[in-house]
Amino acid sequence: MAGCSGAWATLRLENWSMRNESDKVKRSRLALVGMSGSGKTFWTRKLAAAGWTAVSCDDLIEERLAPRLTAGGYAGINGVAAWMGWPDSSTYAEREAEYLAEEIAIVDEYLRALEADASGTPMVLDTTGSVIYAQKNILMRLRRQMTVVHLASTEQDQQLLVSRYLHDPKPVLWRGTFHVKDQEEPRETVARCYPLLIAARRKSYETLAHCSVQVAELRAIGGESSRGVDGFLQKIGEQTKDA
Repeated sequence: MAGCSGAWATLRLENWSMRNESDKVKRSRLALVGMSGSGKTFWTRKLAAAGWTAVSCDDLIEERLAPRLTAGGYAGINGVAAWMGWPDSSTYAEREAEYLAEEIAIVDEYLRALEADASGTPMVLDTTGSVIYAQKNILMRLRRQMTVVHLASTEQDQQLLVSRYLHDPKPVLWRGTFHVKDQEEPRETVARCYPLLIAARRKSYETLAHCSVQVAELRAIGGESSRGVDGFLQKIGEQTKDA
């Protein structure tokens, strides 16, 4: 992340005022960002059930990687994680770069479509946790075209995220934050390094997002079908109405 600090410092200086943009269209386009396991897919599916057009970056990346996955006998999003391998494996860095390249291409294509569409159709983009590693121009366009919502995890949530990763591994771009110590078991390394990854990404998510909603707060309304989506949108609206 150190190499990205200059770009993020510049990004903070940009004028992101929502008043100077097409608010009506933009507020009906949500991009959900945050760590794997923070609830992005859960809320994307909730919005899709309520009639929003939903796009999952994970699904599209898996499609684009399909030939490489099939060749290695892998399938599904867990297969993508297996294909990438353990972070200290000899092929990990190369496959991490391949994954990110496909992700950037997908987000770029999606934004091109949005830039040509002023219909205001409600849309939600389920990003991956690594979207923050895209080029600055991609992130600027994402903010211009969509309301970026950070599903923020507290320190108390970290252990839950670690547990979810260990029991149901999804593709994770560690970006140099995974360091194995002598005589350390893999699960011990993850438990020690995953919080470091969360901390390294937190500021980037906050900088990219127009608002942050606590995962713990959303958990309270997530199971209530009668007000789940309305409650979710209300929390976003409370933070962005004067932005």
